[in-house]
Amino acid sequence: MEILMNIAPQPANSNRVCEPTPRSSELHTKRTEDNVSAEMARIITDSATGKCYCRGKVLGKGGFAKCYEMTDLSTSKVYAAKIIPHTRVSKPHQREKIDREIELHRMLHHKHIVHFYHHFEDKDNIYILLEYCSRRSLAHILKTRKVLTEPEVRYYLRQIVSGLKYLHEQEILHRDLKLGNFFVSESMELKVGDFGLAAKLEPVGSRRKTICGTPNYLSPEVLNKEGHGCESDIWALGCVMYTMLLGRPPFETTNLKETYRCIREARYSLPSSLSLQAKQLIGSLLAKTPEDRPHLDHILRHEFFTQGFVPERLPASCCHSAPEFHISSPAKSFFKKAAAALFGGKRDKVKYYETLNKLTKEEEEIYKLRNDLKKTVISQQQNKQQAEDTLSALPSAGIPVAPVTEGQAPTARDTIRLIVRGSLGSCSSSSECLEDNSTCCVAESVASVFRGCLENMPQADDIPQGPGCGTLQWVTKWVDYSNKYGFGYQLSDHTVGVLFNNGTHMSLLPDRKTIHYYAELGQCSVFPTTEVPEHFVAQVTVLKYFAHYMEENLMDGGDLVSMSDTHLPRLYLLQWLKSDRALMMLFNDGTFQVNFYHDHTKIILCTQRDEYMLTYINEDRVSTTFRLSALLASGCPSDLRQRMEYSLNMLTQRCN
Repeated sequence: MEILMNIAPQPANSNRVCEPTPRSSELHTKRTEDNVSAEMARIITDSATGKCYCRGKVLGKGGFAKCYEMTDLSTSKVYAAKIIPHTRVSKPHQREKIDREIELHRMLHHKHIVHFYHHFEDKDNIYILLEYCSRRSLAHILKTRKVLTEPEVRYYLRQIVSGLKYLHEQEILHRDLKLGNFFVSESMELKVGDFGLAAKLEPVGSRRKTICGTPNYLSPEVLNKEGHGCESDIWALGCVMYTMLLGRPPFETTNLKETYRCIREARYSLPSSLSLQAKQLIGSLLAKTPEDRPHLDHILRHEFFTQGFVPERLPASCCHSAPEFHISSPAKSFFKKAAAALFGGKRDKVKYYETLNKLTKEEEEIYKLRNDLKKTVISQQQNKQQAEDTLSALPSAGIPVAPVTEGQAPTARDTIRLIVRGSLGSCSSSSECLEDNSTCCVAESVASVFRGCLENMPQADDIPQGPGCGTLQWVTKWVDYSNKYGFGYQLSDHTVGVLFNNGTHMSLLPDRKTIHYYAELGQCSVFPTTEVPEHFVAQVTVLKYFAHYMEENLMDGGDLVSMSDTHLPRLYLLQWLKSDRALMMLFNDGTFQVNFYHDHTKIILCTQRDEYMLTYINEDRVSTTFRLSALLASGCPSDLRQRMEYSLNMLTQRCN
């Protein structure tokens, strides 16, 4: 079932400027209409067809009408019904406006245009039955989300352009493109709607010069009364793109006069957070001179679309939370780049895009990389001495245990040291621990620290004051493509790593010139990207595409400052585990991170200056770092304790 919400919340300065303002003599009429609408019949009959409809809840309000949910009692089909009281269109020019909207909209048939079904009237109202969109509008989504990711913006813009191109081919100008007029169906398809201000395209010399639309989206030529053309809709499209990416219109100010001045001068800011391709496309769409703006056919060929990931579908969860895009979804953009690099050489891009739907065989070839990666197989067994040598290198191993006088209670610092020291005992081997005993020992070492802390930590309401994060390394982005290749991630120092399905690991260092390869725990091979050994070419290719994908499509996961410190040990992933609630990652030096999906909170445990530190990134992406010994002494709130307990369960599950 597909749904339309006709009215949506708008930012400041967003009301239409060409709607009539009620005069004082009309106020009584308006109050009367409000009373009438409250008493409006629940069952409405179309006298021409005999059909009966049940009026439901209010979906929105407009200048002339209210929009209601309305159900056909004979078929149970649900519509969005625009109900316009005759009293609101009593003047000839008002009625002409409604008739023009009906006549224009009923002729439109396109999958990205809100469908017009039927209209009728009785002695009180005019009824227009439209497609019903359950996900409401982009304005509602943005109000909840604040900003959208670039892949989402590409997804929505592609559909808007499709619908707008159809309108322009019919020589129709929308003249009021804004987030509140883009409706989203049950299946997350976008529909362009609300044709109350739409008009037929006139010859250049006869174009309409009325200032008409929503203030924040008006083009310079409309404000200057130079006439409406297709270029004005393109300008509004640029405003829409900007608003989706940054959460506010490009020309919004606290003063309408200043907003108009900014529009006339095409003066706006482009934050550094936007990608270069996004900045370039917005700049072309918001060109001051109409002739300088791109044609609709050229927009989708811009690098913002061709060089970035465009999802085929969006989950309904995108209405309230940011999606996490993974390569494991059918991402054609990844396949066409990887296949071109691995099998096509310098294949012509245009030709490649044209044959995108014929990539099935080439995709199968890419899948075969997994078998190629098995050429290097890690040892199934590690001798006990090697495990002990590896563990002795962990920072926690060097922490001395302070002597405790007989009869004296150990301090919190003593307790944590005892916990850490006790965690370095032997461990049992497990085939689930990436086929490596030493990996399991690292996991059990970290688990002992968590367990000891939770067993000795008192309850508390507040998180203790932290000393700061220092040079913490943590995972800022990740991609699960283990159904084919492995698990990829990016560290805060911009190192990109992939733990391949065969157990080997490869890291691309921040300089993007050096690769570290680990066939076994602690055994590293180093080579430059310009001199890749032949038997590593396939893995390096996949590594580079993981790096490119995360750079282009994924956001960092918190406010911790990304930093590079050449004195820090090189981290590489030993094991990872996903549950229905969280993602766990364990690294070679004992750094342990858990990302919780539902609220995007994170826990990171690591060692700094021979002391365990715990960092908590809350749902607002704000981080707090403190000594684990402080938790032992002061405790922590229940929500953090619960996350720590869940993290411990994931960690112990991996080696049980």
